[in-house]
Amino acid sequence: MHDDTLITTETASENLDSCHWTPKVGPETEDFLGVVPEESRQDVRDAAVSILSKGISPQEKTGQETGLVVGYIQSGKTMSFEAVAALARDNAFQVVILIAGISNPLLNQSTDRLCRDLKLDDISRGRFWIRFTNPSLNDDTKVQAIRDVLDDWRDPETPEQYKKTVLITVLKNHSRLRDLADLFRSFDMQNVPILLIDDEADQASLNIKVQREEESTTYRCLMELRQQLPNHTYLQYTATPQAPLLISIIDFLSPNFVQVLEPGPEYVGGREFFSNDLNYIRVIPPQDVPTRSNTLTEPPESLMEALRVFMVGVTAGLIIGHNTGNRSMLVHPSHLTAQHQEFYNWVRNIVEDWKQVLRLPDNDPDKLELIEEFRIAYNDLSSTAGPEFPAFDELKPSFSLAFRNTRILEVNARRGRTPEVDWRNAYGWILVGGQAMDRGFTVEGLTVTYMPRGIGAGNADTVQQRARFFGYKKSYLGYCRIYLEESTLHAFQNYVDHEEYIRSQLQDIQRTGRPLNEWKRTFILDPELRPCRRQVLEFDYIRGLFSDQWVSPRIVLESDSIIQNNRETVNTFLNRINLVDNEGHHDRTDTQRHKVCRDVPLRDVIEQLLLRIRISGTNDSQRNVGLLLQLSKALEEDSEERCTIYQMSPGAKRQRGVANDGEISELFQGAAPVSPIERRGEVYPGDRALHDDNTVSIQIHTLDLTQQNNIVKESVPVIAVWVPERLGTPWIYQDQPVQGR
Repeated sequence: MHDDTLITTETASENLDSCHWTPKVGPETEDFLGVVPEESRQDVRDAAVSILSKGISPQEKTGQETGLVVGYIQSGKTMSFEAVAALARDNAFQVVILIAGISNPLLNQSTDRLCRDLKLDDISRGRFWIRFTNPSLNDDTKVQAIRDVLDDWRDPETPEQYKKTVLITVLKNHSRLRDLADLFRSFDMQNVPILLIDDEADQASLNIKVQREEESTTYRCLMELRQQLPNHTYLQYTATPQAPLLISIIDFLSPNFVQVLEPGPEYVGGREFFSNDLNYIRVIPPQDVPTRSNTLTEPPESLMEALRVFMVGVTAGLIIGHNTGNRSMLVHPSHLTAQHQEFYNWVRNIVEDWKQVLRLPDNDPDKLELIEEFRIAYNDLSSTAGPEFPAFDELKPSFSLAFRNTRILEVNARRGRTPEVDWRNAYGWILVGGQAMDRGFTVEGLTVTYMPRGIGAGNADTVQQRARFFGYKKSYLGYCRIYLEESTLHAFQNYVDHEEYIRSQLQDIQRTGRPLNEWKRTFILDPELRPCRRQVLEFDYIRGLFSDQWVSPRIVLESDSIIQNNRETVNTFLNRINLVDNEGHHDRTDTQRHKVCRDVPLRDVIEQLLLRIRISGTNDSQRNVGLLLQLSKALEEDSEERCTIYQMSPGAKRQRGVANDGEISELFQGAAPVSPIERRGEVYPGDRALHDDNTVSIQIHTLDLTQQNNIVKESVPVIAVWVPERLGTPWIYQDQPVQGR
């Protein structure tokens, strides 16, 4: 039961030994930080320094390092890699490459933001950057410009202000990556420090053919690009790190270090939406969810309810904000574009009908009915919107204005290219789409999400990436509503624990400075979800859930050194607790009489016993990691969790047979008497019944092991742990061989 990564007794300070070098914060970084909210500047600055320090120093001639940077959905990952890019410029990195999404809208979104935030178009500051999008050898002007910049760095006579950093944004597409690899192959890249940033690194970059021992096209082209860069740091940015963590640790894309980003104080994420009383969540009833067996012929009532809530919020936002900023609604019905068109048509027709009704005289019955429906939506919002929420009668005259300032857009590639949203053109937006808005797509001012779809294939990372409703929206959180199909709601609720557990484990790795390949790949995850798509994983994982059951090793005949270690561990532990005779029937035999100690702190038992017991069997070890994970989770929920300890048969020897592979035939002694059936267990209920129903219970057995009636090992300690139902937590564990790359 040896795993010192699952329990932390005190906070370790940042391990500076994990840093390769110390970046200096210069004018480019300081200038960039001016666009960062003041309350977040220090955190963004410190994180950028920490990230870059773990990569390859620009002073090194060669070297390649891979790091994982994990944030929440819509939490500021872009701001982080912008800060790292600015810091790279301050520290003489000659090239910064951003692999920015799998679609042109995402590429353009990232490119435009980089230009704005790094002030690339403000030449009054000087020309410190030169930028290119999707460069290739076919554009001689770009080729010559990049070659000249690299030559400026090589020339010792070049003044510092003339040494520009090449900024390249490139589509995550095999042909674009191959073009970029070919471009760098044409240059002398020796002694050229490069920062390579992969945004949404768990998407498309990984090898989806690893199980066939082949390489997928995009993965191969990314490898070709990295091979052309003798000195570079490759940073994987993502909010869903499951796949990068579970790929083979000898894969070139498997990260060596991690940085966990903390969001700013205005961030709203899974904990706020799904952890408590679900104030902002509405369940879409089954009859409103389109499926093969439930074809919708008209817009569902829940969709119209969501639209009314959104438009009331738009009206209030216009009045309060005086037509600044944005409010948006996301309708996410399916991955099928045909369904997008159907919902788009419904939304468009509903909105047009309401606009017509609002033009009717105030005493018209249809208008009065619509106004009353808006009043119901208003009452819903008023329960969370806060004291500045205008009175309903103040909103009524502005409903028509709100509709005229709201655009409806179908966001997919049905017409050949995904349209881009020009947020400047309108205050309100209703976006209807699917995969195009899943990952990396920023929805400005998103308040209402309508998602009548299930969890699909059940990949946890994919489900989480649909959470465009997370973000920096605390100031208007009261206007937010999320309409979800019930299974999707449960998936998001369960994902919160999964996400927080991964982050806590990665934060521990970050604090201690240990390499990621030493971390046991163990997750808490709902049984209905898979961590990621299986085709990127070379090694499979096992799943488990211990609930109202005993957990004990099957292989108990260990090496002499392991047995001796376990004897010393058990004896030391038993000497620390006060054991008393366990009550029972007076006719019990000596092997049925035990000692017990109740109300023992679970944390002490884990640290002093379970983490020190060594287990060598592969399956036993994997199950034990899951057990420790569940007990660790129990301590997170209640640090004062207690347990009960039983010392089994301290006054008599117990013998158990073992097979040649060391597997025990049966650990637990049965009930007595066995017959007649009506008296079974009257004297002794059996070892398995010896536990507290609602508390972790631990039995410490000391056995003489036999083969063919001959004792082969004496006084072998074996630990069995009872996990009550209330502490049942589903988990995933992946065992990988620890080796270098």
